[in-house]
Amino acid sequence: MWVFYLISLPLTLGMVVVTLRYFAGPAVPRYVVATVGYAWFCSLSIIILVPADIWTTLTGSAKGGIGFFWSWSYWSTFILTWAVVPTIQGYEDAGDFTVKERLKTSIHMNLLFYSIVGAIGLIGLILLLIMHRAWDGGIVGFAMACSNTFGLVTGAFLLGFGLSEIPRNIWKNADWSHRQKVLSHRVAKMAVKLDGAHQEYSNAIVVAQATSNQMSKRDLLRPYMDIIDNMVAQMLREDPSFKPSGGRFGENDMDYDTDDKSMATLRRQLRRAHEEYYRCKSEYMTCVMEALKLEDTIKNYECRDANGWKYVSSFRESRSGTLGSLLDTIEFIWRCILRKQLQKAFAVVLGCMSAAILLAEATLLPSVDLSLFSILIKAVGKQEVLVQVAAFVPLMYMCICTYYSLFKIGMLMFYSLTPRQTSSVSLLMICSMVARYAPPISYNFLNLIRLGGNAKTTFEKNGEH
Repeated sequence: MWVFYLISLPLTLGMVVVTLRYFAGPAVPRYVVATVGYAWFCSLSIIILVPADIWTTLTGSAKGGIGFFWSWSYWSTFILTWAVVPTIQGYEDAGDFTVKERLKTSIHMNLLFYSIVGAIGLIGLILLLIMHRAWDGGIVGFAMACSNTFGLVTGAFLLGFGLSEIPRNIWKNADWSHRQKVLSHRVAKMAVKLDGAHQEYSNAIVVAQATSNQMSKRDLLRPYMDIIDNMVAQMLREDPSFKPSGGRFGENDMDYDTDDKSMATLRRQLRRAHEEYYRCKSEYMTCVMEALKLEDTIKNYECRDANGWKYVSSFRESRSGTLGSLLDTIEFIWRCILRKQLQKAFAVVLGCMSAAILLAEATLLPSVDLSLFSILIKAVGKQEVLVQVAAFVPLMYMCICTYYSLFKIGMLMFYSLTPRQTSSVSLLMICSMVARYAPPISYNFLNLIRLGGNAKTTFEKNGEH
């Protein structure tokens, strides 16, 4: 068991660090990066614990270590997702000029959220006082039950969408003509969004500069305006190529100098417009580069005989020498032949796994065990590595499907996940969702595995109490 952990935990930590470095924007504070990284690591640790929990249950080994790690990971994600992260998220989104005011704004923004959670907790407490003899878990157990129920109910819909959408998209994207049409449509759509974001960013800068020009140096709000002026100057220094153009004044755009709250609103809008513009710019450039590389691949395949089955790239100089010629041939075989076939094969494998998960979910109640994962885990017997791999692979796929659906829906309405341009607010919202769904997904998977007899994993025992 410890061999599995010695391999998986460092890999998990490395994956979290690399993912954060890839997605986090340049202005994300270190404490936000640390919070998001810790939340992601704890969430993935729960997923890694499940295979080891199944192994110790099958073999009847001591579960002291599993119980400790499970409690640490579970309660860390619970506290982060329901208390810490929403507060930090509101703090980061606030435009106020002092720590105290930003915290007050954050608490005010989360007041509805905390009121709903508090009302649910109060109702649960009343039920516990009435039914204390029938409920052994107490307040802690009730909190776990509420959290897991929320994740199980909503996670079921997210999982179902991802199970069908991921294999289908991989299969369709292996078709170059289909992918080219999708990218052409996306580039056109992103160009319109980028133009709109540029307009909004220009408007925000023009409004900030006009507000500064009309404000007296003796104005009580001048110190706040100076902070905004420095913010605008730094933004323009960081990107000298950006030129505000076409800035227009709205009906209330010159009313920001009334009090400190209006100045905070101006600062918040300026920061949001800045983040949105560079996010759209990054997404547009990424989409354009993918379309150009796909066009390169199609041209190389069509001219394969003329080029001697060598890949000729438009984005780099041609390689020289015998080794360069060999590398060009290998690149051609990979990009023009192998990758497409491997994508289709991978889509078929994931489709079969999706069908197996749906079959297991559909036959959860009957006494006959039709879960292929349950049968596979029992078939490998007491071979530790095989048991843990047989449990880890489908569980990770269920997590990927759920998070894929979550990100798809969230990116339409709430947040964005853009390489090197993801804002603090988006990162925190994403980490909250990841932490919120990791335990319910794991619990759902454990329900698909029938270990025989009355054997229960540590996770299931804690969930029941």
